[in-house]
Amino acid sequence: MPTQTVDLRKEFPRRFVADHADMGDWPQIAPYFERLTARDLNSPDDLERWLEDMSELSACIDEAESDRYVAMTCQTDDPEREKRFLDFVENVTPKCKPNWHKLYERYAACTHAAELPTTRYEVLDRSIRNQVALYRDENVPLETEDEKLRQTYEKTVGAMTVEFDGTEQTLPQMGRYQEEPDRDLRRRAWESTTERRLADADKLDELFDQMIALRTTIARNAGYDSYRDYVFSLYERFDYAPEDCRNFHDSIEELVVPLLRTRQAKRREQLGVDQLRPWDLTVDPKGRAALKPFTTGGELRDGCSRLFHRISPELGEQFDRLGEADMLDLESRKGKAPGGYQCCFDEQRMPFIFMNAVGLQRDVETLIHEGGHAFHSFAVRDEPIHAYRSAPIEFCEVASMSMELLALPHLDEFYPDADALRRARRQQLEGVVTVLPWIATIDAFQHWLYTHPDHTRQERQDTWLATLERFGGDVDWTGLDRAKAYRWQAQLHLYRVPFYYVEYGIAQVGALGMWTRSQQDAAQAVTDYRTALALGGSRPLPELFSAAGVRFDFSAPVLRPLIETLTDALNELDE
Repeated sequence: MPTQTVDLRKEFPRRFVADHADMGDWPQIAPYFERLTARDLNSPDDLERWLEDMSELSACIDEAESDRYVAMTCQTDDPEREKRFLDFVENVTPKCKPNWHKLYERYAACTHAAELPTTRYEVLDRSIRNQVALYRDENVPLETEDEKLRQTYEKTVGAMTVEFDGTEQTLPQMGRYQEEPDRDLRRRAWESTTERRLADADKLDELFDQMIALRTTIARNAGYDSYRDYVFSLYERFDYAPEDCRNFHDSIEELVVPLLRTRQAKRREQLGVDQLRPWDLTVDPKGRAALKPFTTGGELRDGCSRLFHRISPELGEQFDRLGEADMLDLESRKGKAPGGYQCCFDEQRMPFIFMNAVGLQRDVETLIHEGGHAFHSFAVRDEPIHAYRSAPIEFCEVASMSMELLALPHLDEFYPDADALRRARRQQLEGVVTVLPWIATIDAFQHWLYTHPDHTRQERQDTWLATLERFGGDVDWTGLDRAKAYRWQAQLHLYRVPFYYVEYGIAQVGALGMWTRSQQDAAQAVTDYRTALALGGSRPLPELFSAAGVRFDFSAPVLRPLIETLTDALNELDE
């Protein structure tokens, strides 16, 4: 939990909002909306200052929400933290939304908006006008209810533990056993974890039914046929459409799924088994003990610090600031929400990293990934427009996924042994081969879910299994039918951030492009990476990719040579 909020805030003192004002308390927030609504806008200069003051208010309110969300996810079984977060969701956010809408309408109607510098304000202008078009008063309470359902999912999954090996363990902690050479131990651990998930399968099914119905109503209120189409506008996907995503799915099926199955055939041969089972997918195929890159969260932090310093001294210094400011919560524990994320405390303009480390190589990958997001936040700290201090998610994930690949030459910070280092690098690259088909699976499944909102649970299950068959590897699920049918429930994005998943695939293509460039000139790749991050969200998505030296293009002709390069690298590591 971050503890230095007041001290860090002094770097960016408030100009519009009073220092003492609590932006988690609606009666103290309301006067600032009133002042912005009443202010005269007689010139472009007046409008620019108004936008900056609106940005400050937005950042202060967002930080108040982030503070409550971080506290809640760090300990989901603390009723006071839950109450504080839900109080914000129920009593602050719904009151802010119509007031933001009034301000956005005022901007859209202001004649001076057309006189602002186009290059500076075109992205903000497009975003505000889009938000005006999407807003509906009747959706405000529905969005509040949706947020409460999302929090219910996190609380439900965060409470999942199993008794195994003589101790109570969280599900992330149970992941360690999947890298143990003892196949029977892996099976028992996998079955224990799966049985615990399945104990709540009906509850999570019911929760998802409610989400589908609620989100569909929100979309139809806004004039959209489906929640999918609504989300494409909500997420400001101005540069691609659902059809582009479907083509991306096809490209992954054609170019990546065969590589996945080839890698799995090799794994099966090396393991000496007739069929790969779900508990055979992450263990070392040569029967070696799991990689042990670190023991404690402190060791993970220090190793990543050294790694980042080698990539760029400036990035290393930024990462060290996170530790100094208590902006890292790394280790798994009972009651902690699942997964990992980076969020920004927007008034302090400081990133915070949350994850569930248990001592595995994937934890190193996660902290490097979230570190990339944190570097993005640092790169835009001096940007006065709050909206520009974040970028489209498709490029935010380029920041994180590129960092994973740029870090490959420096993994010896965790693995001084040459064989372990080779294994870690191969595991990282095999993760790319694994994740792209999984991204296609989740995204294609969501396209179906929200364009068929009246589906039954059986239809949902049948579609899931068919989608899994299309993009999945060669894994034997005999006797595990229910586990296979409910595997989707473990993907928190389906519940927490619907349709936020294809971005990972689009960004992975961009990151592979960055990695390919870095093999020719690592220093220039890092320079271009940092230049692009510094643009934040101030330019359209294709320009952000271009600034990083890669194309915003995830079609088959672009993907094919990248997968060929990836295949060659894996073959070399195999040797």
